[in-house]
Amino acid sequence: MSESSKRRIAIGADHAGYELKKYIAKKLREEGYECVDYGTHSKEDCDYPDVSFNVALSVSKGECDFGILICGTGIGSSIVANKVPGVRCSLCWNEYTAEMARAHNDANVLALGARVVGEELAWNIVKAWLKTPFSNEERHRRRLQKIKLIERMQQTQLEGKGELGAVEGEQFEH
Repeated sequence: MSESSKRRIAIGADHAGYELKKYIAKKLREEGYECVDYGTHSKEDCDYPDVSFNVALSVSKGECDFGILICGTGIGSSIVANKVPGVRCSLCWNEYTAEMARAHNDANVLALGARVVGEELAWNIVKAWLKTPFSNEERHRRRLQKIKLIERMQQTQLEGKGELGAVEGEQFEH
């Protein structure tokens, strides 16, 4: 699937990111994207892990092509999202970090801080992030393979099949 055909975006925010989420979702819809809104749906206090997990899970399962998370700083949401296997969430604060997150890390979830970036900058970050394809350079593919290996090592440990770092047939320099 080409980057331009990836049009289904999971979006979610806590109470601090609610207004910015509404703005970004509106702009995305105007650009022809389908937004799957995982909440919150008001400014009432809520916990970012609930929303962040659901957005990340939808991307991990392939239900959505990309995800966008918005909380006060973006930090908490990105931490939660990166706990979900297959998710590479990037906290971005300008267009350059957004471009590098996609080009070098093939990030599939974007985290924004509503108390850090304003509406115009946030929208510019989203546009830069969505338009930038993964570079597919060998060094970046190699690094992504190592990230996937770390995920498998963690899963192996959780399943009680060995120590962290023991994945048969795989090698990781540590």
